[in-house]
Amino acid sequence: MKNKGIFVSSAVAIILALGGISPSEGYVIGEEDMLQISVWGNPELSSLIPVEPDGMITVPLVGDIKAAGLSPQELKGVLEKALTQYIKSPTVSVIVTAVNSFKIYILGDGIAASGAITLRRETSLVQLLAQLGSFKYANLHDAYIMRDGKRLDVDFFKLLVKGEVALDMPLQRNDVIFIPDNFEQRIRVVGAVRTPSIIPYTEGMTALDAVLSAGGFTEFASQNKVVVMRKEGSGVKSIEVRLKDVIENKDSSKNLSLKPGDLVSVKTGIF
Repeated sequence: MKNKGIFVSSAVAIILALGGISPSEGYVIGEEDMLQISVWGNPELSSLIPVEPDGMITVPLVGDIKAAGLSPQELKGVLEKALTQYIKSPTVSVIVTAVNSFKIYILGDGIAASGAITLRRETSLVQLLAQLGSFKYANLHDAYIMRDGKRLDVDFFKLLVKGEVALDMPLQRNDVIFIPDNFEQRIRVVGAVRTPSIIPYTEGMTALDAVLSAGGFTEFASQNKVVVMRKEGSGVKSIEVRLKDVIENKDSSKNLSLKPGDLVSVKTGIF
């Protein structure tokens, strides 16, 4: 069985090696950002100003101004116009010194690092996912992004496991990433194995792989009486697998490729 966990790590490393995304000149100011506002020739009007939760800033002489939703260049224009009442031909500069408003939300039981994440710079999807830890229990096939109330069906599996870099995409403020748990896709191994287990399904996994992942056969196992229970439609299909023949005769044709959600049951017996 191929180790897909290694493939995921390798794919992420390759994508990250291509470099990050540089901050955009068209950045939109948001709540909790910090702004350095300077008025040329008027140092008393220059200050470091936080954007309040309601999106407003308070500027000397001008008072309250709506900053959230504007680019620094747009806010510069608004402030220069407001200051003309007090200063002849004012020149204002607006610099975002701290980005605190670029939040991404991670939901779902497939990843431990769920909740709100504040990004300090523009970040791509794979750059963010690389920071979240293991995807061992994540259902990458059903993961998706919600943006502005619309679902983006990004193929997380191809991006992370297959390393298809072209599928990477820049994240936007308030994106919601949903990563469900893969419990229904896990393989259950029961019966005469050393450590009955529920293990993550990986592409290419076989019945023998599952038994070995559960510690192997006990001394009471009937190795040619392994039954794989598989859901098919509304029913369940039983497939017998003769793993003793697979091991002793090295006959891989008698092994069975598993599917997500299979149950592998090893029977007991003297023979």
